Amino acid sequence: MAGGVARLRARVRHFVLACLDGLIAGAAVWLALALRFDGRIPASYNSQLTIIIPLFIGIRLVSFWMLGLYRVLWRYASIRELLFGGLAVVVGSIVLFVVDWVSPGVNLPRSVYAIEALLFAVGTGSVRVFVRLRRSMRLSNERANRRTRVLIVGAGDAGAMLVQEFEKLPHLNVDIVGLVDDDVTKINRHLGRVRVLGRRYEVAEIVRRYRVDQIIIAMPSVSQNVIQETINLCKETGAQLKILPSLPELMVGHVRIQDVRDVQIEDLLRREPVKTDLSLISGYLRGRRVLVTGAGGSIGSELCRQVCALSPEQLILVGHGENSIFEIQQELARRFSDVLVVPVISDVRDRAKVDWLFRTYRPHVVFHAAAHKHVPLMEAYPDEAITNNVLGTRNVAEAAAAHGAERFVMVSTDKAVNPANVMGATKRLAELVVQGMQARGTGTRFVSVRFGNVLGSRGSVIPIFKKQIAAGGPVTVTHPEMRRYFMTIPEAVQLIIQAGAIGKGGEVFVLDMGEPVRIADLARDLIRLSGYEPDKDIKIVYTGPRPGEKLFEELVNDGETVRRTSHEKIMVLNGSLADPEAIESVIGQLEQAVARRDAPAGELASLVYRAVGVEAVREVVSQAAVASE
Repeated sequence: MAGGVARLRARVRHFVLACLDGLIAGAAVWLALALRFDGRIPASYNSQLTIIIPLFIGIRLVSFWMLGLYRVLWRYASIRELLFGGLAVVVGSIVLFVVDWVSPGVNLPRSVYAIEALLFAVGTGSVRVFVRLRRSMRLSNERANRRTRVLIVGAGDAGAMLVQEFEKLPHLNVDIVGLVDDDVTKINRHLGRVRVLGRRYEVAEIVRRYRVDQIIIAMPSVSQNVIQETINLCKETGAQLKILPSLPELMVGHVRIQDVRDVQIEDLLRREPVKTDLSLISGYLRGRRVLVTGAGGSIGSELCRQVCALSPEQLILVGHGENSIFEIQQELARRFSDVLVVPVISDVRDRAKVDWLFRTYRPHVVFHAAAHKHVPLMEAYPDEAITNNVLGTRNVAEAAAAHGAERFVMVSTDKAVNPANVMGATKRLAELVVQGMQARGTGTRFVSVRFGNVLGSRGSVIPIFKKQIAAGGPVTVTHPEMRRYFMTIPEAVQLIIQAGAIGKGGEVFVLDMGEPVRIADLARDLIRLSGYEPDKDIKIVYTGPRPGEKLFEELVNDGETVRRTSHEKIMVLNGSLADPEAIESVIGQLEQAVARRDAPAGELASLVYRAVGVEAVREVVSQAAVASE
């Protein structure tokens, strides 16, 4: 039915256009004669007009029709169609000239044909250009006046704040048509001037009825299952889909328009939000001098953001990469103008520079996030893993103790558990270095925080998968059963800061990562979020585990046990303090080995593995109980 109406409208438009062309053709030949004779057309030619005008109209229309100019949508016409129009004028003129030559009833001056052709071409071309310009102007006006019709899913605090934000910013051209919420007591009630229209499962009908252009999911505190179900319901509507991130990502208690973003893989893996004791963490950070190593990295930069939100006196950004330090310093200066942010380009392996840093700035709290983390690269270059992850940690920890830092929090990894690679082994050794510093009794509280993968960090699977999908695939997964623990960067950092607050010294904290996720499932979800079908549009290829890679990561070593802390998401290992002398002996051996510069990679790797092997660890760990009760 709709198709028939559209065809009828097209025919009417073509008929009107043909009528205009006919009028132009008739007017063109009369005006050509008038121009040729300076406005005084001789009687001999006036008498021919009843034959000439219909002849010119007929031939001009037939030539246009033969060359398909009445099948063109002139609203979308290009130079090609205009060239065909010129050809039709030339063909018509040739036919008219031939008719004049063979017909005794038509006898016009040759110049009239040239003048008429020019007038007809200008007239018909102007009509078509006008049609095209009129459409462009109409579309431009529609775009200027078009208001995006938005439906908000979630009529809680976040949804209410979004409504208020959009009402404050009318220049965004957004109309909130309504909200949906599963709380039946809210249906038909109003948030400001906006009504709650129905429940989530009615979203498809609401989108159709109210001609919704965009849906915003505003439920930052709900679980993964609810978010995934909501995303699936909304995707079926065909409307553009946006979302507010989870509470840890929002960080502050106010929802802003700029928080609304496209749906990401993190949303499909969302867990219950972290409950942070703001009074506890702000107590040791507000008004204090805080130093973050690795401040340009994924974890380090998020630590800087969240620390700045708690109003420290000064934040010292330490990093080796000048670009990343510059970028986070610029961001913090823009967002937290009341915090003194000091960028420092330095390498934690430079012991003298690190000592100068602490002597100059005297930080109260240190977050040590600087580390080499790429497993295959560290297998190839174990000297880099040793000098950065182990010796660098020792340098920062000793400087913190020497210059009176109150707390030192090292960011560790699940790869330090029963390590099967050099990177994990060096991080385990770094944990022992930190515990050894605590055993010295310097007055600084030394703790480590161990957790798994964070979504979206640089060099992690998500950015790699996104690049592979953008390139058309394939997406490479090492093994169909490869599983990893995942956590969002903001969530991990919140827990790191919280662990720093509850640590009494010597603990290795373990974050509750939830259930491990199959990497292959992660790849399929990301492919679908990108608008493709896994194994159909984008192939998944299994490449085999890389050197030092385990199928399943763990959070606790063999022989270790954990107990709960005052925070539901943070556990602490039931272990013992490392013997500082034994640890220093191991570090000395590693330092001598890397100083030779010619030590084979295999030899260095063996030294690291022996240093953190079960028997070796037993030899260098005392049985002193952790004073953390």
